[in-house]
Amino acid sequence: MTVASHPLVVRARELADGLLAPAAERVDQEGVPASHIEATRRSGLLGVSAPVAYGGSAAPAAVVRETAEILAGACCSTWFVQTQHHTPVLTLAKTALPVRERLLGPLARGELLSGVAYAHLRSYPRVPVRVRREADGWRFSGTVPWYTGWGLNDVMLLAGVTEDDEALFAFVDAREQPGLRPSEPMRLAALSASRTVSLELDGLWVPEEAVALLMPYADWAASDHPKTLNANPAVFGITRAALTLVEEEYAGVLRARLDEVRRHAYALADHPMPQERAEERLAVRAEAFTLMRTATEAAVVTGGGRTMLLTHRAQRLAREALFLLVQGQTSSSRTAHLRHLAQGPR
Repeated sequence: MTVASHPLVVRARELADGLLAPAAERVDQEGVPASHIEATRRSGLLGVSAPVAYGGSAAPAAVVRETAEILAGACCSTWFVQTQHHTPVLTLAKTALPVRERLLGPLARGELLSGVAYAHLRSYPRVPVRVRREADGWRFSGTVPWYTGWGLNDVMLLAGVTEDDEALFAFVDAREQPGLRPSEPMRLAALSASRTVSLELDGLWVPEEAVALLMPYADWAASDHPKTLNANPAVFGITRAALTLVEEEYAGVLRARLDEVRRHAYALADHPMPQERAEERLAVRAEAFTLMRTATEAAVVTGGGRTMLLTHRAQRLAREALFLLVQGQTSSSRTAHLRHLAQGPR
């Protein structure tokens, strides 16, 4: 079976062509509707990486990447909401703690949708969210700067740093409750539709049985770092979508370059040692960004003045590309990207 013929890839294309892409400009202005999430649930894509024993598909990495490209290229806001779900699934798949048996099945089968609130851990030694032990549970205090999918998610994987410098991850109901208060939805230059808020945590109590991961922060950071080195498949999805709007005389040249960069990026992603060749990974990541920017700019130029309308696809893709430039950014990826930009055209 090829990647293109894999059932999940076929379903992703059907979802993208039949629902997501035709509604993308409206969703961009109005917000991701619950019906989009329901359609994603029915497609089985929420379980793309989940263990088969729990109702998932445990699909190969190439299939996971292809489905991400397809969804992001069709409607980046919907892709961004649902992509949050996969980290909680993978976290549960690797843990032996009791919460695994309670939540992994429902998440793998798409019966529940999860968000994530952990990117702030990457700002260490600054600690936006502190956790302290209390009786048979934990108290969370601080601010989660970004939380996506509010009002759509059923649960969230919430993280903080303990007094002993441990990273603690636990599952919490994604709703306002004592100790957890959301902001109003943020107005963003791109992906406002993703229902992103900040969360104020004022002594939110979480029981011990909700904990999914507890480990020294340094160990967690070492395992997290390689994830931020590789090119995001969504970048290639946006690039591919933008090139469909460009005259073939020019799109063909950029598409050939896209194929080359994409092959390089995914070869690195499949390397058995994810910590190795960090500089090369960051360089390819920056190159993928440059190509995405070129493709979306070409789409805007092709469309002319009409692209300034909020209902124009090229303008939406260009704004989504801006978002992906900083999504998941770390100090090392920022430095590598700026260095790449400073070198100028090659």
